[in-house]
Amino acid sequence: MIPVFRGTVSKGTLNNPGFYSYLKSFEGKEVEALVRLKKERRSDPQNRYYWGVVIEMLSHHTGYSRDEMHDALREKFLGMERDENGLVMMKSSARLTTDEFAQYVNNIVRWAAEKLGLYIPDPSRVEY
Repeated sequence: MIPVFRGTVSKGTLNNPGFYSYLKSFEGKEVEALVRLKKERRSDPQNRYYWGVVIEMLSHHTGYSRDEMHDALREKFLGMERDENGLVMMKSSARLTTDEFAQYVNNIVRWAAEKLGLYIPDPSRVEY
């Protein structure tokens, strides 16, 4: 397992003391470092709306279980990708940024209305 250290860079230093403790364990060894801008993953409210409203309503409407509905939607709207072992897997919705997840949900809601005649209320109009 490779730890991930998050923080803000200020004056060329990462504000995460755990990172420097970990880095010391590699003293004298050649290493690689990856630095990238942090992507915001889907939020808790997005996740609650997705599972509590979108998946719940579609499952009830179609007769699929919640997990079956989730898998079907991932395949339809996110597609497949090859993993590091060369296996083809459905893309994960958990890895989407907040903006990507919002687009994913919007596509599902539009599809449900157009193809299934099912109105799914937006988050501001429902409790979840």
